[in-house]
Amino acid sequence: MVAVEEHTGGAWEQLWLPLWPLATDDFLDGVYRMRRSDALDRRYIESNPQALSNLLVVDVDHPDAALRALSAAGNHPLPNAIVENPRNGHAHAVWALAEPFTRTEYARRKPLAYAAAVTEGLRRAVQGDKGYSGLMTKNPTHGDWDTHWLHTERRSLAELEAELGIHMPPTRWRQTRSRRENPIGLGRNCALFETARTWAYREIRFHWGDPTGLGAAIYAEAAQINATFRNPVTGRPDPLPASELRAVAASITRWITTKSRMWADGPAVYEATFIAIQAARGRKMSEKKREANRKRATKVDRNALWEADRGR
Repeated sequence: MVAVEEHTGGAWEQLWLPLWPLATDDFLDGVYRMRRSDALDRRYIESNPQALSNLLVVDVDHPDAALRALSAAGNHPLPNAIVENPRNGHAHAVWALAEPFTRTEYARRKPLAYAAAVTEGLRRAVQGDKGYSGLMTKNPTHGDWDTHWLHTERRSLAELEAELGIHMPPTRWRQTRSRRENPIGLGRNCALFETARTWAYREIRFHWGDPTGLGAAIYAEAAQINATFRNPVTGRPDPLPASELRAVAASITRWITTKSRMWADGPAVYEATFIAIQAARGRKMSEKKREANRKRATKVDRNALWEADRGR
C-alpha cells in the first residue's frame, strides 16, 4: 500500500461515516455487519451509513483506472482517493461531499436524484462500471490495495456538476427504458420513491383514518418493487438492503399522513377531486377524438377532390 502523506493520515477516519458497517475479505464468504474497528481490518467495507451518503464511489474496471481518474484537468473533478488493485490496475475512485444527503427521506428525494445524476456524470467521465451499486468499496487502509490520496477537499454536488460539464447526463436520463427497467446504485432509491409514492397516492382511498394500515400496504408494495431490481450488467437480483427498504416505505407513509393535503382533506374531497380529474381526462379525450375525426374527414375530402379532378 502506498504510504499516506502525514497531512492525510487521518483522512479516511474523518471521511468514512459508518459505525456498524458491512464488511468482508471475500464476497464468496458473505458480507456481515461488524464493529467499525473490526471492519477496518477487512478488504471490502460499506461505503456509507445505512441512511446517508457523503461519499460517491465509482468502480473503474480498467487496467489504467488510476490514470483515467487522475486525468482530471479540464475533464472531471479530481477524486479524493483512488484505491487500486495492484494486480490488475482496477480501482475505486472516491469523491467526498461537503454535506451528506439522505437516501431514505421522501421529503429530500430531489437532492437524492441530483446526487444520482452527479454520480452518473462521474461514472461517464472515467468510463466506470455501469453495474456497480456503490454499496461496498475497497478499504483504502488495507494493505492489499495501493491507495493514492490526492486531496482532502470536500465539495458540493453543484461544484462537482460544474466541473463535470459535458459528462453530466441529460435531465431525463433516468426515464430511458434501460434505466427505468434496471436502475442501479442511487437510481434504485429514486425509482423506489417515485413508483411507490405514485401507487400510494391511489391506495389512500382504502385506508382513511388508518395510517398503520396504509403503512403496511405501502411497505408491501415497496417490497415487491424492490424485488424487481436487477443489475443491468449481470442480470442478477440487486435490491436495496432491507433496512433501506423499510426506511423508504416509512418515509413515504410519514409524508402522506403528516404533509399531504389528500390525507388531511379526507375521503369527500378526495372523491370530488378524483371525479373532476376523470371528467377533465374525458373532455381531453373527446377533444382529441374530435380533432382526429376532423383530420380524417379533411383527408377524405381532399382525396375525393383529387379523384374527381382526375376523372375530368
